[in-house]
This record gives sequence, C-alpha cells and structure tokens, in this order.
Amino acid sequence: MKKVTTAIIGTGFMGRVHIEGIRRLGHVEVVAVAGSSDASAKKFADEMGVERSTGDYKSLLADPSIDAVHVLTPNSLHFPMSMAALEAGKAVLCEKPLTVTSAEAKKMVALAAKKNLPNAVCHNLRYYPVVQHVRRIIESGELGEILHVQGTYSQDWLLYETDFNWRIEADRNGELRAMGDIGSHWMDMIQHLTALPITSVCADLATFHKTRKKPKVAVQTFAGKKLKPSDYEDVAITTDDWGAVMLHLGDRARGAFTVSQVAAGCKNKFAFEIYGTKAGVQWNQEEPDRLWIGHRNTPNQLIVKDGSLLHPKAAAYAELPGGHSEGYDDSHKALYKRFYQKVADPSVPVEYPTFEDGLRGMILLEKVAESAKKQKWVKV
Repeated sequence: MKKVTTAIIGTGFMGRVHIEGIRRLGHVEVVAVAGSSDASAKKFADEMGVERSTGDYKSLLADPSIDAVHVLTPNSLHFPMSMAALEAGKAVLCEKPLTVTSAEAKKMVALAAKKNLPNAVCHNLRYYPVVQHVRRIIESGELGEILHVQGTYSQDWLLYETDFNWRIEADRNGELRAMGDIGSHWMDMIQHLTALPITSVCADLATFHKTRKKPKVAVQTFAGKKLKPSDYEDVAITTDDWGAVMLHLGDRARGAFTVSQVAAGCKNKFAFEIYGTKAGVQWNQEEPDRLWIGHRNTPNQLIVKDGSLLHPKAAAYAELPGGHSEGYDDSHKALYKRFYQKVADPSVPVEYPTFEDGLRGMILLEKVAESAKKQKWVKV
C-alpha cells in the first residue's frame, strides 16, 4: 500500500492515543507534531519519538510532503485548523465533537466536498468488533423492528470540585460539556447501529459544581489528582456535569439515555441497550468483548468476541483471535485503518464517520441544548 505521511496537531491525551494507533498501521508515518508552543510540541515529540515539532501548525500545512493531519485540539480550534488544513489540500481527521456550532460544521462539510479530500470525525467507538456484530444482526433483521433504546455514558473523572480540564471552560469547549464530549458518542452510536435517525429530543442538563478550583499549572486529561490547595484558583462553571435525553428514533422507536462526568466509580461506562420485536442486545464498553443477546421464549445468550464466529461483515473488525481482547486503542486503529486506506487510494469506499456525521452530531447537540433551555420536546 502507498506510504502516507501525517502530522498531529495537539499534544494532550488524545495526541498520544492517535500516534500510537497510527503507528500500528504500518504504512502511515507520523512525521511532525504541532503544539501550543515550540516548547510543548518538542517535549511531546521527544516523548513520542517524532523528529519534527513546532508551535506553528500552519508551517506543517505549508509542507507539500504531508498528506494528512489529525486535529486534536480544544473544540474551539477544530474549525479554524481543519478549514486551514483543507485549504492546504490535506486530508483531515478531526476529534469530536466536530465543531462548537452546526454553522461551522456545515462550512467544513462544504469545503471538504469542494476540495474532494478524505475527511473523518473520530467516532472510534463504533469499531469494537462485537459492536459491529450488533450493527449487522440489526441490519439482517435478527432483532426485528426496533422498539426502544436506552443507555448511559458515565464517568467520574470530574467528580470533585478540584477536578479540572479545558473541557470545563465554555470558551474552549463549547456550550455543552458532558453532553458534547460523551453524549455525542452515544447519539452517534445508536444511529449508526440502528440506521435510524434521532428525530426529536427532550433534554435536561445539570451543573452540580457551579464553581470549580482551577489548577494554576497545566494538567492533562484524567490527571491532576495530587495537587495542593494553594495550587488552585476558584472559577465559575456553566458547562454541564450531567444530562438526560428522551428521544424519538425514526418513525416509531423511542429511547432515553444519560451522560455523567460525576458518576463515582464509573471510569468509562459507555453502555447501550437495543430492543426489537424479536430480540434485544446489551453492551458495555468496560467489558468490550462481551455481548448479551436477550430472547423472549428461548434462553438468553452471552457471546464473547471471536472473529471467526461474528457476522461476516463484522469479522473484519476483529484482528486478534478469540480470547484476545480488543479494546479502546483497537477501536482507534480500526477507524484510522479505513481512513488511511481512502487517503492512499481515493477509489476505495468510505467506511468511517465523515464530517457529515459530525454535522449531524452538532445539529443534535444544539437541539439538546434548546430542549434543555425550553424544558420541552424539540424536533430535529
């Protein structure tokens, strides 16, 4: 396969995740890293073994030898950086949520189409092997007509008032935090699996910590648990710690889900349940290789991931034999693999979430915010 070069914009937690996933592909080389400053970029590049680093991401976009970029910055920077990359002729893979407004997302979709460049939004959670098995058994009718869905995405990393991250700040993250950060994943997943659009929402949001203690020093995502009282300053918070959404799915189905970043003990509990007229399924990301399948008149099933036993169209997402777990990092690799196949060969089909999916996600988030403010149902 054609050798592809890529650059990483962003030096936080996701920068590390993306570089490690890209390197597993074999034919894609991370040749440069851009950070918020020359010093932060060099420190990160040295840690990750990347030769080139810079505090000026535009210098990388001007390099014709770089084929693609990953935009892994705070949400408010996704739009200007992705647009600049597209204008420079680069394929772009951007973290989610795609932007902070649907208007921005529409412009990104339009420019990517005009430039005819591969574009992806990082909804990697679609790509656990058993999740793809769920997609295919729904597609084949094994669950029957979908009646209702439910679930949660619950974490505890922002439980305390001393927990802080750039995502908490509306000017960097956008209006919605828990809902935007992890609710976007849940809504994308349920539509991807059922092939049904969310058509109406009724939402409630809550900010339990109206004031948080912001560290006076930089703290990376999921870190910062050992600082002293003198290391903080008080700041007012407007973004959501928790949210709940009732929804209509397609013409008939109904559903509900919650999101929380203050759920003690839940490290990354992304769970969904889908029930149809023939059978139901339950899955939890904290046990990614297991899938519960429920029946009315026959015994329920608990299957464990084994590529040779999955639906044929899902088997390609299982790259390790049965009994060998495939988790969060593998889901990233699966998305990057399909994105870079397209970068290397424009003739291959699109098998990954695109900016169009990101735009759909932004529209949904805006409708959730509108519903929460009005305390009523809103059509999408």
